[in-house]
Amino acid sequence: MEQTQKTDVIVTEGVTKVYDADGIPVNALNGVDLTIQSGEFTAIVGPSGSGKTTFLNIISGLDAPTEGKVLLSGKVLSEMGGNELSDFRRDNIGFIFQAYNLIPVLTVEENVEYIMLLAGVPKAERHDRVVAMLETVGLKDVEDRLPTQLSGGQQQRVAIARAMVSEPAIILADEPTANLDSKTGAALLDMMSQLNAETGMTFIFSTHDPMVMESARRLITLCDGQIDTDEMK
Repeated sequence: MEQTQKTDVIVTEGVTKVYDADGIPVNALNGVDLTIQSGEFTAIVGPSGSGKTTFLNIISGLDAPTEGKVLLSGKVLSEMGGNELSDFRRDNIGFIFQAYNLIPVLTVEENVEYIMLLAGVPKAERHDRVVAMLETVGLKDVEDRLPTQLSGGQQQRVAIARAMVSEPAIILADEPTANLDSKTGAALLDMMSQLNAETGMTFIFSTHDPMVMESARRLITLCDGQIDTDEMK
């Protein structure tokens, strides 16, 4: 029988972020308290400047809060050193960026396996997992192509495969459908929703896209750096 017990994978306590804009303090986040449990399919929404991307960067450890703390799978990010944090992020978080961030000189297979290479996964296992993941995202025949030989939708699928192939607990996706047509975006959302249901991975989206909001099972609205609404569907 599958284990369905939920655990807290992300907890923020009083997270505040203040930037210096030419000597003027700008509050991007103002005391955000939030708990996200394993297996959620959650969208963080709000107008431009509401703090969505800043919040995603802070919960991933790419940025540090000015005040407050972030716990990922029970570990306080601010208590980790640089190398420890990098390794923890590599092993626990998959990133899907709006700009894809594929390495242009590497093939599709090499891009997808790169994180596993850094983690020391044996070559044969890397290959098997890449082949299986590319089939899952509908790209089983393009493993030898370079990113420039792919459409935008195919590149985003590669980015999703790369994020998921190492089987992280958490997938963070910043505007993952922004550069895609509606049909491709809908297909990718369906695929991620299915993978979420099958694997129990936690998906967190930062988005303006109504289609992503509709697909999400929890909708968190940020306004002026604070949680305005938090709705479970």
